[in-house]
Amino acid sequence: MVGPLTGRRHLENVEQYIALDEGRVVTGGRRIDRNGGYFYAPTVIADVSNDARVVQEEVFGPVLTVQPFDTEDEVVAMANGTRYGLAAGLHTRDVARAHRVAARLRSGIVWVNSWAVLDSALPFGGYKQSGYGREHGPEAMDGYLQTKSVFVPLDG
Repeated sequence: MVGPLTGRRHLENVEQYIALDEGRVVTGGRRIDRNGGYFYAPTVIADVSNDARVVQEEVFGPVLTVQPFDTEDEVVAMANGTRYGLAAGLHTRDVARAHRVAARLRSGIVWVNSWAVLDSALPFGGYKQSGYGREHGPEAMDGYLQTKSVFVPLDG
């Protein structure tokens, strides 16, 4: 199931990323006609370099890039190699690897073998240019607090 984009400009923006021709479109890459709505087919682009705009910028559309890697160090560097860090997902059968890689990712949330599972008791927010502060959980209150330290010497 795919929902509509927010409007004509949003749809055209997603189309511009695909038009950059920065990789091989495996599936999708086109509008979906649904009674005049702003629908775009879920799109997978393979053979994309990490410096491609479609990787480095937030598309905010149903677009997924596929980038091969050989080592954990390489994939962590790729994932952290953008200005953004709202969410990350990784799939593995190795729970130790999941914890090791998740700890190294500069992302506000990391989903392991799942995606977009949210709970209002857990803080949510990004790293770098993907936001400041956290929503939900006790951490959400930090934005409303101003901490002050007062030091009084005991000998005075």
